[in-house]
Amino acid sequence: MTNMTPGTIAGLISRAKAAMKDFSGASQQQLDEAVTALAWSLYKPETAKSLAEQAVEITGLGNVDSKITKNQRKTFGTLRDLLRVKSTGIIEEIPEKGLVKYAKPVGVVAAVTPSTNPSATPVNKAMMAVKGGNAIIIAPSPLAWPVTNATVEAMRAELKKVGAPEDLVQILPDPVTREATNELMGAADLVVVTGSQNNVRNAYSSGKPAIGVGAGNVPVIIDASADLDDAAEKICASKTFDNSTSCSSENSVIILNEIYDDAIAALTRAGGYLATNEEGKRIVDMLWQEGKLNRNIIAKDAPVLAETFQLSGDAGSAKFFMVEETGIGPDHPLSDEKLSLVLTVYRAKDFADAKRIGTEILDHVGKGHSIGIHTEDMDHARELAEDLETVRVLVNQAHTFGNGGGFNNGLPFTLSMGCGTWQGNSISDNLNYTCFLNITHLVTTIPEDMPAEEDLFGPHWEKYGK
Repeated sequence: MTNMTPGTIAGLISRAKAAMKDFSGASQQQLDEAVTALAWSLYKPETAKSLAEQAVEITGLGNVDSKITKNQRKTFGTLRDLLRVKSTGIIEEIPEKGLVKYAKPVGVVAAVTPSTNPSATPVNKAMMAVKGGNAIIIAPSPLAWPVTNATVEAMRAELKKVGAPEDLVQILPDPVTREATNELMGAADLVVVTGSQNNVRNAYSSGKPAIGVGAGNVPVIIDASADLDDAAEKICASKTFDNSTSCSSENSVIILNEIYDDAIAALTRAGGYLATNEEGKRIVDMLWQEGKLNRNIIAKDAPVLAETFQLSGDAGSAKFFMVEETGIGPDHPLSDEKLSLVLTVYRAKDFADAKRIGTEILDHVGKGHSIGIHTEDMDHARELAEDLETVRVLVNQAHTFGNGGGFNNGLPFTLSMGCGTWQGNSISDNLNYTCFLNITHLVTTIPEDMPAEEDLFGPHWEKYGK
């Protein structure tokens, strides 16, 4: 791709529309072949590995093994979801209501993608967009452009193999600027943003329909009835995945007082290291610089952090680091998202107190995103779902692996989690293929369905009078 010129965005949009026109008569089978080609472009073992290596080398974020897993697992799960649904022509008939629904493309999609997932997120969004017959233009993180560009080139090559227009998937040229990204958002038909909240706000002010997703800051409760070793193993696996770059990574664990010591012991067995008070203060001072996360520390391997934080004892062999905290809010940075192998630990008096702590953490940062609970008491899980302003409540799951869809839960596979109006988002769902469809309703008459006045107003009249 060439560098930006005054007509660059217009050219990208023009090619995208031409590709959509060429592909406009595609059958469901042809759409699915194109989606499968996109999936294979990243799932292919050698490509998944190569792009994971490039991502870590170029961005310095995360680790290779996790990114290989992410490149393959998310792509495979998304392909499973997409191959099971219709996305063109008649997708639903409701004879009793006289309705027939037809799926149509939304148009050219501008997709802003983050440095933390420079391959998996672009492919994920491209699969969903192309499933609906749309074209997509990726606006990657400037830091990650080289690896995202390689990802896009791989997608284009696979599209060509199956006879689909390559320009269904394009990328902003390097260097990616805020101005170019904003111009693209203003020229597209739909904007989908995963990444910084600045980008999300810019998308909402672009003048075009926009789907933004929110920041994560996941608290997880370890309830009194939890299987402590199972909970600890899942928290460790989830927390350490890709060095905590996921928005679904556990940032705080809230442990009920009656099992606190046993839970800490289980977390230690699973690979955690509990920092002393002095070490905890040093971690905070080093992890945050001038009120912002230190880019030289976030998403780094555990041995690097142990040395950087000058931790003692068994810290050198630990997989993640626990720091006890009691406060929540701007004056307590440990209550915020950390993007690192640092897990904040809160002690709760009882379940009601644990719910309060979780609520306050989400009210501070991450509202609407998600919360987890390890418990055998489903009444407690249901209470969280009923009372908290959050989109997802995960029960007895490794949060990172379940929140964006899993093979053992029913959430759609995605790398973009909507947080509802609680965090200023337009969706309270996992981003999925339905977000990339317009629906035409064919409406025919049915036997009249008009109740009598008494049927509707009767209870009101009886209670309050006419």
